[in-house]
Amino acid sequence: MEDYSVDHLLTSVNAHHSRVSMHGLRRSLMEKQLESIGLPYSTLELPENPSMEEYDELMHAKIQYFKANGFSHSAFGDIFLEDLRKYRDEKLASVGLEGIYPLWKRDTKELLEEFLSLGFKTILISINLEKLPQEFCGRVIDESFLADLPAEVDPCGENGEFHTFCFDGPIFKEAISFEIGEQIIRSYPNPSEPGKEVKYAFQELK
Repeated sequence: MEDYSVDHLLTSVNAHHSRVSMHGLRRSLMEKQLESIGLPYSTLELPENPSMEEYDELMHAKIQYFKANGFSHSAFGDIFLEDLRKYRDEKLASVGLEGIYPLWKRDTKELLEEFLSLGFKTILISINLEKLPQEFCGRVIDESFLADLPAEVDPCGENGEFHTFCFDGPIFKEAISFEIGEQIIRSYPNPSEPGKEVKYAFQELK
């Protein structure tokens, strides 16, 4: 893998709720995290319930901006979702950018073990209740988490089982402090089964 300089971080935000899309993390905690990492950052501001057409249009304008300002590549943490990588690469190619996938095809259990050995700390803040029991919501990822994880659940949540908030690690100037709040259950249309819903549990952090 070639060496690259990481010069900017981009996060999608639900502007209506002022939270990170899909994760449900408050904008204020996201900003503390990014400021502790110390790299320039910006957000993709999305409406409350954007259609794919709206999302694509807003993202296209954003990546056009980066291309016009001298950026050549965009990096993603995808590990083995072929369709998602194809989608990303097609959208990037439309403005002359190239995707980079440094974790591609890594063993996800080994990857998480390496993540922990480096000193990173992260907490589950959103889980798909069809794939993981609610008691996992709000758990910090550690060796006991790995031991308790059901065999069919990917250790990195690569199939959408869960999302996390990383609050400390070797790239942070300081750990992000937060308080554990209530858990909230929300239902959303199930994209794989039209007419049905899927439930998510969110761990409120403040």
